[in-house]
Amino acid sequence: MHDAYEAEPILEKLPLQIESIACHGDVLLVGTKQGHLLVYSIKSSTGGERFAVNLQRSNKSFAKKPIQQLACVPEFQILISLSDNVISVHDLTGYSMITTLTKTRGATLFAIDLQKQRSLYTLRMCVAVKRKLQLFYWQNRDFHETQADLGVPDVPKAMSWCGDSLCVGFKRDYFLIKLTGTLKELFPTGKQLEPTVTRLGEERLALGRDEMSIFIDSEGQPTQKYALTWNDIPIVIEYDAPYMIAVLPKYVEIRTIEPRLLVQSIDLQRPRFITREGQSGHVYIASNHFVWRLVPVPIDVQISGLLQDKQFELALHLADMTDEAEADKQTKIQQIQNLHAFDLFSQHRFEESMQIFAKLGTDPAQVIGLFPDLLPQEFRNQLEYPQQPPALSGAELEKGLLALIEYLTQKRNDVVKHMSQELGNPTAIVEGSATIKSKKQLSQIIDTTLLKCYLQTNDALVAPLLRLKDNNCHIEESERILKKHQKYSELIILYQKKNLHRKALDLLLRQSQKPNSPLKGHDRTVQYLQHLGKDHFDLISDFALWVLKAYPEDGLKIFTEDTPEVESLPRDKVLAYLEQNSCTKDLAIPYLEHIILSCSDETPEFHNKLIHMYREKVQSMMTDYIQSLPEGQDPAKTGKEPGELGELRSKLLYFLEISQHYVPERLLTYFPFDAFFEERALLLGRLGRHEQALAIYAHILKDTKMAEDYCRRTYDPNREGNKNVYLCLLRMYINPPDASTLGVMVNAESPKPNTEAALAVLEQHFDKIDTAKALDLLPSSIQVRNVCKFLECVLDDRTTRKRNNQILKSLLYSEHLQVQEQRIYYQSNKCIISEEKMCRVCKKKIGNSAFARYPNGVIVHYYCCKDRNVCPDV
Repeated sequence: MHDAYEAEPILEKLPLQIESIACHGDVLLVGTKQGHLLVYSIKSSTGGERFAVNLQRSNKSFAKKPIQQLACVPEFQILISLSDNVISVHDLTGYSMITTLTKTRGATLFAIDLQKQRSLYTLRMCVAVKRKLQLFYWQNRDFHETQADLGVPDVPKAMSWCGDSLCVGFKRDYFLIKLTGTLKELFPTGKQLEPTVTRLGEERLALGRDEMSIFIDSEGQPTQKYALTWNDIPIVIEYDAPYMIAVLPKYVEIRTIEPRLLVQSIDLQRPRFITREGQSGHVYIASNHFVWRLVPVPIDVQISGLLQDKQFELALHLADMTDEAEADKQTKIQQIQNLHAFDLFSQHRFEESMQIFAKLGTDPAQVIGLFPDLLPQEFRNQLEYPQQPPALSGAELEKGLLALIEYLTQKRNDVVKHMSQELGNPTAIVEGSATIKSKKQLSQIIDTTLLKCYLQTNDALVAPLLRLKDNNCHIEESERILKKHQKYSELIILYQKKNLHRKALDLLLRQSQKPNSPLKGHDRTVQYLQHLGKDHFDLISDFALWVLKAYPEDGLKIFTEDTPEVESLPRDKVLAYLEQNSCTKDLAIPYLEHIILSCSDETPEFHNKLIHMYREKVQSMMTDYIQSLPEGQDPAKTGKEPGELGELRSKLLYFLEISQHYVPERLLTYFPFDAFFEERALLLGRLGRHEQALAIYAHILKDTKMAEDYCRRTYDPNREGNKNVYLCLLRMYINPPDASTLGVMVNAESPKPNTEAALAVLEQHFDKIDTAKALDLLPSSIQVRNVCKFLECVLDDRTTRKRNNQILKSLLYSEHLQVQEQRIYYQSNKCIISEEKMCRVCKKKIGNSAFARYPNGVIVHYYCCKDRNVCPDV
């Protein structure tokens, strides 16, 4: 409890018995049982007394009977009174009679309603006369009836306006009455049959039921979940925001609605009446012979007392009522709210506390400091709090951390969203305490704290946090806490996002050898290296070596994986790196196969390099193969060797055949003359030296099929060097060169003519060979019957070609005639533009303007031709 008011005596031992009181400004009006109206001026005094009380007027003839009720309306300068069961209206300045409402004779109660609409006031009054309610409005210095009287079920005991309704308390029940006459029963008055109706605002009332006050709106619906409970049954209640002042039989009790608190009890001698003036806010309480004024204790003093009692909600209400400058008021409100949030935290009401901190914009570092071990100790020691934060552990700590995570997540989103803006002025829990000014530092503290919270509550969220592109965790602190919790996989993510790749790879190397480590093995290292890219090639070279040694196939994926980072690696450097290490040299061939065959690299150097590597390996294996053969057995000459040697040589031959990007003149000299015959043939063919290539197939390898396959691949009738390749093959069979001119070193006799193969070439490929040149090559010993089939095929071919050409000529001539006929038809149509020719669209002469003619002969200006496909109406 605290003191909200001080009761100052105004009138003591008045010889007349008080029946009613009212006030306006510094004037107090007292209505007595004897019918006297006493008017007092009450002003603050500088002397020993707090107030100077002067009797301004004593109107003994104001009424003949007790003055039951008074109401001042200073806006209209009138005083409304109820005496002798009739309503009278007096002037508020001279207290002269203005009017008496004779219709109200028999009245027991009245209620007024003053409303302001813009700059105008309207005054309504309801008068209870037995079981009727009379309604009036004030105009032209008189009350006028607004409508017919409203009937009620009993004689009203208490009454008040509420919006466009009237709440009436009877001896047993409360009713809400619309101006249309509709009645709505609310609830009974309780054991105490006397009702009390207190107006809290235009749309809110407090109704008494025994020791309780129940709050309703203008529709009769409850506005508060719980009623306000008094220590005794109130006689009358007045509302002086934020306090409810109840006159009890022996004292005055003061409470608040929200929160429901007992604020103060004031002992007074048998108080009976209470009144409050709306503009000045003066509150007077009277007994039969005494009058007191409730003087509010200064709000600052009240707030200090409330803060000591930790009544923050009420302190906030009072702070909002101060007359300070708006900026100072908001500062004080924020200070109280911060203290309230801290108190909620101390009560372990973490979610409510965090919601208030978030709404206030409290410095997140100070909020984080409420929890143990989340901030560095030296930094936490600099923070100030109203008192020592509670020591949290176990389930309570986890509950608090979950609320903190939600708070920090919201703060993080706000910081990221407004990263380009300057950091505002965060509030401190204790006024004057230092706060963070740097947005970068704030972001770092938030992210690092979130990391620590996740480790203690839900470590599955650690990795997603670290993967965020805007993650700003403090490196050293995060590294320490992750190592403490043995979260090595998450530590790798931290290093990766902070570009500390060497640290990450060192950690992966160390952990790869530990049997119980989640990073055991080489897979994570391979994955990590695959995502570094060309800017970190030196780092890749350093840490790929151990993987390549232990797991060559998986290690090669570091340079061959189908990812943008791997594809960006400099291939020449990768190749040089693989070649310079003896343990990785064998991986150069699969690497080249990958970039050439899978990635379609057309670099001639890579194609030449792959051919050289194939050749070197085949040559090495060939030596071992020849040595393993039985004495006298010749090795295969056409890539038909068994096992790995045959497979590798087939690769070499296939690549020489399909690749279009190697440089044959650079390769030919590296292939020995006593081996690699087929390879040399392919290279010679690529150089356009077809006779030498065909000589190898026909006379060294003695394989006519291979020779014909070569011709089939090479023949091109539109290319000068390749159109006579079959003629070259024919020449090789009929006039073979000497052994010394074959370009190979073989211990064999000079090749002999192969007339049978030559004739087969003539018969099968007669259409690709110049007939005259072929006949010239044939020796004179060849009989006509041997070339008869060749000649027949040639003649048939020539005849067919001639017939096709004749048909084509006839078709072309026919087409020419049709075109000419069509031309003559179109030229036969003519269009004469005379001086009188009119445009069918604009009805103007064509003259010298550009014109357009439609197929039906309609002539229009060119600019009048809107659609070529639609002819204008003729």
